[in-house]
Amino acid sequence: MTTPTVSVVMAAYNGAALVAETLASLSAQTFSDFEVLVVDDRSTDSTREVVAAWPDPRVRLIALEANGGPVRARNRGVAEARGRYIAALDQDDLCRPERFARQVAWLETHPDCALLGTQVDWLDGARVGPSRYAPVTTPALVAWLTWIENPLAWSSVMIRADAARALDPFTRPEMLYAEDFDLYHRIQALGEVARLDVPLLAYRRHDGGASQRFTQTMEASATRVLAEAHAGTLGDAAPAVARLLVVHLMRGDAVPDRPALIALGGALATLQSTFLATRQPNAESRRLIKWETARRWAGIGRAGLRAGTLTLADVMAVRPDHLGLGHAGLDDLVWSRMIGGARGLRRAG
Repeated sequence: MTTPTVSVVMAAYNGAALVAETLASLSAQTFSDFEVLVVDDRSTDSTREVVAAWPDPRVRLIALEANGGPVRARNRGVAEARGRYIAALDQDDLCRPERFARQVAWLETHPDCALLGTQVDWLDGARVGPSRYAPVTTPALVAWLTWIENPLAWSSVMIRADAARALDPFTRPEMLYAEDFDLYHRIQALGEVARLDVPLLAYRRHDGGASQRFTQTMEASATRVLAEAHAGTLGDAAPAVARLLVVHLMRGDAVPDRPALIALGGALATLQSTFLATRQPNAESRRLIKWETARRWAGIGRAGLRAGTLTLADVMAVRPDHLGLGHAGLDDLVWSRMIGGARGLRRAG
């Protein structure tokens, strides 16, 4: 039996309604040297039957004897993978035909890259639209964004198998539903994390997705990831800052008041200056890092203004000088304040 170049690892649970469409997107790949390991986590629907009957011989079903959750299922798939590269894919997402060809070509010519994601489109029902991920990246920008948010869709990722196996475990069960985010932090010790800025995956957003069903667990795990990552920089303040980042940057909730805005702005300024001093990115990456951070800061201000928890004076007075107004100009912030004021009047009425 020949060894495939790529091993696709898919943890599956009660995915019978969508997994066939996902497998069909693999059969349409222009790069054909791959195997697919579908690890069924004791589904109670017909997922196992759908996968077992799939006509492509490259698809292999691994039926677990007991339900252990997606992290353990994924780790089992990685343990049995034979490829030089491991491609992540969830049971409900769709690969574009050129995905594997372009990722393999990049990894073959960039030996310092341990993990490569791609830009994605969002699939809502039958509607396909652009994601809100950064439109242009460099490895340094991706590394910076892991300090404050999750910058990659898991299903878009391809990893060198030797790097994947050097992680013990591959993904940590205690980081459930943020195990991918945790892995992006851990694998940077083994090589660069990069992204192709072309949408080579359709990421399906629906009520049955794990990110919608297990929000509290995911946010608790993401908070732990960031608290661990920033303990050396922020000390005892790291858990509180991590929670601010998860709630107000990753989830997008409005900050409740000016003190919270001050705390969040100070944390972003400290983290960014520390990152730039230690990583010393080139001029292009520094520009992107500052722009993307400023854009997020503007979003935080807009959310507070629209919710009525902040005033325009709060936003203008608190912003760290180097963050500026980001993507939002003053007119945009004034408009957000007007929206917030109108909402307040409706609530009062």
